[in-house]
Amino acid sequence: MTDASLAAKPAKPAGAFSSWEIGLALRYLRAKRKEGGVALIAIISFFGIMLAVMALIVVLSIMSGFRSELLGRMLSFNGHMYVQGAVLTSPDRDAALTRIKAVPGVVSVSPLVEAQALIRAGGQTTGAVVRGLRPQDLGTMQYVSSSLSDEARASFGRGFYGGDRVLVGQALMDQMGLRVGDPISIYSPTGADSAFGNLGGQEKTYFIGGAYSSGTADYDRAFIFMPLEQAQLFFGKEGLWDVIELKVDEPDRVQDYLAPVRDAAGAGSLVTDWTQRLAAFWGALKVERVAMSIILGMVVAIAALNIISGIVMLVKNKTRDIAILRTIGASPSSILRVFFMAGASIGVAGTIVGLILGLLFCLNIGAIQHFLEFVFQTQLFNADVYMLDAIPAKVDPMDVVWITLWAVFMSCVASIIPSWLATRIDPVEALRYE
Repeated sequence: MTDASLAAKPAKPAGAFSSWEIGLALRYLRAKRKEGGVALIAIISFFGIMLAVMALIVVLSIMSGFRSELLGRMLSFNGHMYVQGAVLTSPDRDAALTRIKAVPGVVSVSPLVEAQALIRAGGQTTGAVVRGLRPQDLGTMQYVSSSLSDEARASFGRGFYGGDRVLVGQALMDQMGLRVGDPISIYSPTGADSAFGNLGGQEKTYFIGGAYSSGTADYDRAFIFMPLEQAQLFFGKEGLWDVIELKVDEPDRVQDYLAPVRDAAGAGSLVTDWTQRLAAFWGALKVERVAMSIILGMVVAIAALNIISGIVMLVKNKTRDIAILRTIGASPSSILRVFFMAGASIGVAGTIVGLILGLLFCLNIGAIQHFLEFVFQTQLFNADVYMLDAIPAKVDPMDVVWITLWAVFMSCVASIIPSWLATRIDPVEALRYE
C-alpha cells in the first residue's frame, strides 16, 4: 500500500466514551472557578449524595437490626408454627408428635396447655395467661431459659403433678411488688370437671420458683409458666393438649414447612404459622420498612438534583468550548457524553464513598456508641430497657444493592437533562456572542 493511498484513507472516528471524552469531562470537573469550572458545586453535590447514601444504609440497617432482634425474641417466646385439630385427640398423638419432630428443619416440638387466669398477690389482682409446658421444653425459649437461675430451672416441674412452682415474668413481679419464693394465688374461672360436674371457679396458691426476662416487657407482664401436668390438672384438662408448638431452623421461610408438617400431623390437623398469628405486627413492620425506604430514597433523589445546577453552570461557562468542539467536528452525542460523564462521575463517586462509610459505621456501631457515651458522659442506649448492650445493626445485601442502584440512577437522570441541553447550543450563535 502506497503513502498516497494511506493519506487518502479517512481517519476512523473515535467511538462512544472514548479517551478524549473522558479526559475532557474530568478536566472540566477539576477546573477552577476562574477557568469556568464548577469545583465547589461538584464538591457540594458529592458530599450531599455521600451523606444521603450513608444515612440510608445506616437507618435501614438499624431498622433491620431492631426488627431481627424483636422478632427473634418474640418468636423465641411464641414459637414459629402451631398444630391444632384432630391430632390433639388422636389415639396416636404421641406417634404424630414423633413424626412432626422428624420433619427436616423442625428444631423442637412442644405440647402446650394455655388458659386465661386471675392472679392475686401482694394485695393486688391482675389478669395473666398461664402456659403449661413440659420442663424439658423450657430450653426451647432461649431468652426465657437463659434469664432463669440454675435453681429455678432445676426446681421447675419437680413434685407431684409437676409441683407447685411457677415462673413469673420480672416485669409482672415488679408491678406487683413480688420476689422469688413469694406465694401467688391463681384463679381459673372455668374450674375443673368432676364426677359431680364442673366445679366452677377454682383457686390455688403456688410459689414463685423463678423470675424470667424475655426482653419483651409485654410478654413478661402477661405470661406465667406452669408445669404441663399441673396446668392440665388445674384447668380441668387432664391428659389434654391445647396446641402443639414448633420451632424451625429458618423462621423467615416458615411457609416451606407447612406442607410437610401437615402431612406428618395427619388428616384433620390445622397448621398455622407465626406470620398468621402475628399478622398485624408483621404487616406493620413491612409497611414501616417500605415507607422509610421511600422517604429516605427521596433524600437521595434531592441530593442528586444538586448535580443539575452544577452541570447547568458548567454548560453555561463552557458555551465557547462547546461551539469550538462542534466546529471542529465533535458530534452532538459526544458533547452529551462529556457533560453526562462529568455529572454522573460525581454521583458514582459519592455513592461509592457513602456506601463504604455506611457499611463501616454499621459494622462498628457498638464501638461508635460506646465512644460517644464516653465523650459525652451519657447513656445513649439503655441496656436495661432494650435488653441489648448496643444498638443492633444488620446489613441486608438487598438493601445495599437497591440503594446503590437508586443513587447511581438518580445521578444519571440528574446529569442527562443539562447534558442534553448542551447539545442544543448552536455553535454559530455561541461564537457570535462570545
